[in-house]
This record gives sequence, structure tokens and C-alpha cells, in this order.
Amino acid sequence: MYLNRLQQDEIFVSNEMKSLKSITGMESRRGLENAIISNGKIVNVVSNSYGHIPNELFFKKAEQLLLDANLKYHKRTINRNDRSFITDFIIEDDNQFSLKNEQDKILPMLRFKNSYDGSEKTSGHFGFYREVCTNGLHVAQSEIAFSIKHSKNNTDLIMPKLNLLFEKFLNNEYYEITRKFREMEEIELIDTKAFVKEILEKTKLFRYECSDKNDNPSKKSRELLDMIAEEGHDYHTTPTLWDGYNAFNWMLHNTLKKTFSQQEKLDKVLFDEIYAMV
Repeated sequence: MYLNRLQQDEIFVSNEMKSLKSITGMESRRGLENAIISNGKIVNVVSNSYGHIPNELFFKKAEQLLLDANLKYHKRTINRNDRSFITDFIIEDDNQFSLKNEQDKILPMLRFKNSYDGSEKTSGHFGFYREVCTNGLHVAQSEIAFSIKHSKNNTDLIMPKLNLLFEKFLNNEYYEITRKFREMEEIELIDTKAFVKEILEKTKLFRYECSDKNDNPSKKSRELLDMIAEEGHDYHTTPTLWDGYNAFNWMLHNTLKKTFSQQEKLDKVLFDEIYAMV
């Protein structure tokens, strides 16, 4: 089962906030008094007013919320260079959606993010997990309504009861977005080269052509075309918009060097542009 192969990085690495003076023996200018140390490396320099939020506090409280809501889940954790971290809670319940003759399973997902280098906002959102390729689909608009202040006097995590928020998500966005997934599966891609070129021109994800002097597809473009063909031929005679979207999604999460937040933002842009072709 694909869920048994979920990435399980160590996210509870050693971490602390320590004064730069204690490390260097020198005074530091105002606003840069402290270092955030993660797994023995300085990853950020912050002011005295900054409140460090350890992963142990944030992610364990997030998981407790799912337990309190009686939600069954599988967990994936990702650690990027001991600087930014995510925990995905892939929810297993009756709200499962499948495409491609019930072989392409889509599950609701909650993603929580934290970072020690300031690259990610400490936050969470709903999305979808596509089991067949182990990718997240970050096309939902709901934001988990919690407030976290990185201040010295207040690092309390104010987070909602997830059972109510999850029910609201299912009653609104879940069925609306899965309906769009189904519509995308019904549109065949007759000219995949034209499709890839148009989406790249609209999203500026990367360049379609090799260069100004060579109009042939670039290496990344060829990889996309191959993935679309492979996705489509597994279940259909001709690839569909759904196959096209997921090829872009896979490349966004596995080939392109983007932060978690950039991936989520670009995923929504890709989805909107591709769905507009329906």
C-alpha cells in the first residue's frame, strides 16, 4: 500500500535559541542578538523580542488536535536541511474519492509547517493526498484558523478544534474540488505539446524551449511530456487534463527547487490555469 511508504524524516532535531554574545564573545547590534541553532547549526539570527517555537511544541500539539477529533490518519514528515519542516496528516475515513476506474485514490490531508530559518510561516492548511504518486495537491483554499505569535512573551499556540473545521471543509470545498477533478479527467489532451507550452507560458514555471535559438522542448519539458504520456496510457487511450495537472504537480514537488510555501502557491496557480481549459 502506498501509504506504508510515506516519507518519515526526523523533525524533532535538537534546537535552541542562544545569544550571539555567548557564542562569539562579542556584542551584536540591536535586533540581531540571538541565534537559532538547529541540529548543531546556526540557521537564523533574530532579535530579543523573537519567540522560538520548537517543532516538539507545534507538531505534537497539532497531532493531539487530530486525536481529540477522533480522526484516523497516516503521517508523513519532511525535514529540509534542519531548517524547514512539515507534517502531513493524511486522513482515512469514508470521505475518499477515486478516479481512473477507482484506481487513483484521493484523500483529505492536513499540512502543518514550521521553520527555524524564517522561510516558512508557522501555519496549516487543508489539501489532498494523491496516493498513487505520494504527492500533495494543495488546491484547497481553507486556512486552518490558528494564531501563533513568535514573540518572547507569547509563544502559546491557539488552534481550533479540528473536528468542526474538518466537517466544514468536507461540506464546502471537498466536494466542489473533487467535482473539478472529475471534470478534468473527462477532457482528453489531443496535443500534449501545445498543452505543456501554454501552461508554461501562463505560469512561468520554467521555459518550454531549450533556448532562444532552439525551439525544441527543454529537458524539463520533455520530462513533463513523458510523464503525461505515462500517466495517460495507464488508464486511457489518450491522456486527460487530470494527467496533465498531476505531471506538473509531480515536477513541482520533486524536480523544481521551491520552498513548501512556493509549492503550495504554484500548485494553486497550475490547478486554476489547467481547470480553466475544461
